Amino acid sequence: MADRHSGDLGRKLREARERRGMTLRQVAEATRISVRALESLERNDIARLPGGIFSRAFVRAYAVEVGLAPEETVQEFIAQFPDESVTAGHPTAKAHEDFEAVEGNRRAATTFLRLIALSIPIGAVLLYFATAGRRVPQPHPATDAPLAAAPSTLPAPAPEPPSSPAQKAPGAAPTPAVTSADASPRLAVTLSVSRACWISARADGVNVIQRTLRAGERQTIDVSQELVLTAGDAAAVTLTLNGAEAKPLGKSGEVVTARMSPANFRGYLPNP
Repeated sequence: MADRHSGDLGRKLREARERRGMTLRQVAEATRISVRALESLERNDIARLPGGIFSRAFVRAYAVEVGLAPEETVQEFIAQFPDESVTAGHPTAKAHEDFEAVEGNRRAATTFLRLIALSIPIGAVLLYFATAGRRVPQPHPATDAPLAAAPSTLPAPAPEPPSSPAQKAPGAAPTPAVTSADASPRLAVTLSVSRACWISARADGVNVIQRTLRAGERQTIDVSQELVLTAGDAAAVTLTLNGAEAKPLGKSGEVVTARMSPANFRGYLPNP
């Protein structure tokens, strides 16, 4: 007998929440997902969700909180919206990618950096002991002093007077000042959140943030080409671009994706 919820995942999530006696606000506080995004899930309105892996992460977190099997619920979500933004932009081989893979990569990178930091002082100690016994001997003052030279009969040449700017040959070109090479344009993005908010940041093709930031947390990202920033609660995010405070990304509870680069970031600044 077919499940009466088949094709209506939003209704299944809502009924599971009501069976537990929870409000949307309680689920939002537990999952760090905005109430507006949770309402969209219950209405099967995925147009208001960020899409791809983030939508699936929202569904998984909601299912865990209301007591449903998370992986089965995610598969029902994908089956109900096979041609929507749920799967768009992700190869078939990565349909089951989740945050455990991302966290695994982050942990491996952190371990690698710690090993490098530990090896530097050890290498310095080994180098010191290897070179401590091979010091260059200093010359002995009694034997290595040079012999006194015979007095010269020729007078020493008179020192030339220092030249002044007025004595320079007319028409001589001024010496150009040494200047550093023009640095490639870059964009320094500093973001902070006033309350817990889901953030995804991909800078120059590399994922730098994919998690929920706590209230008051601040992150700085250096961008040379493009930053793709997704916020689960646009009004909770404050941006500073190259030291200038940017305009708000959107309204409270609104999921917003912005693309910024050194060439277009001024469009995100308030009008002068």
